[in-house]
Amino acid sequence: MTDIARVTVLGTGVLGSQIIMQNAYHGKNVVAYDISDEVLAKLPARWDWMRGHYKKDLPDFTDARFDEALGRITTTTNLAEAVAEADLVIEAVPENLELKREVWAEVGAAAPDRTIFATNSSSLLPSDMAESTGRPARFGTLHFANMIWRQNMGEVMGHPGTDPEVLDTIAEYATEIDIVPFRVRKETPGYLLNSVLIPWLDAGAKLYVDGVGTVEDIDGAWRMGTGAPLGPFQIYDIVGFNVAYNIGKNRAEAGDEDSAKFNEVLKVGLDSGKNGLGAGEGFYVYDQDGAITGRSSQYPEVWDK
Repeated sequence: MTDIARVTVLGTGVLGSQIIMQNAYHGKNVVAYDISDEVLAKLPARWDWMRGHYKKDLPDFTDARFDEALGRITTTTNLAEAVAEADLVIEAVPENLELKREVWAEVGAAAPDRTIFATNSSSLLPSDMAESTGRPARFGTLHFANMIWRQNMGEVMGHPGTDPEVLDTIAEYATEIDIVPFRVRKETPGYLLNSVLIPWLDAGAKLYVDGVGTVEDIDGAWRMGTGAPLGPFQIYDIVGFNVAYNIGKNRAEAGDEDSAKFNEVLKVGLDSGKNGLGAGEGFYVYDQDGAITGRSSQYPEVWDK
């Protein structure tokens, strides 16, 4: 058993909010940090959405336990206050390297010496931001999958300067919040999951923006041909458009024209607020139980612009 009792999560978006609840539901005291009260005000709606999914997906769910979890969550817009007593800080801010470096520099200056630092970055290397903390030996990654109460895996990865004992502690902590740790033995962008997932999502995106197929046909062909339960655009909806857009922005700035083109697609949903399953609509429209009821009217059958 680790000594991690107080966890701070930086970022309360789609995945950040899930990380917060997963910790609180399994007995950790959690501080949820974000940049404004307006952003934090969205959390009650996220809790209501998650409550329904926890109830449906977890055989041992009780409303009383969920309510107790809510009582273990506090919120703040003050970063120094958020990390002042943290045993572990998990960062889930947008996928922008300079932003992450700035945030980690502030955290490193304010957190106790004992604190372990973990990024949930989807595609950036921990070695690119570890030095910003001033304590790179205590910096690693714990990358969660979306719908983490059900897809309860976590990828634990360090950089060449990470203290091995820190990675062992992160892995053991993961089991305490019902996350199965997968150790990534060599630092690589995308870990295990996204190294396979992102090229597959890219392939689906390119077929759509090049006018080759509709969202439904691309997803349907994949599901029927492989027996997989979900196609790429269903996964985009589950992940949420923000993560994919920020990854695409970084790649577009490096000259990737396909990423730039698909970001035009994602921006439609981001601008409308219909940016995935968590919003009730993305490429598809969803009912309150998360079942698809149709294709979103914000997108044409074939993009081809």
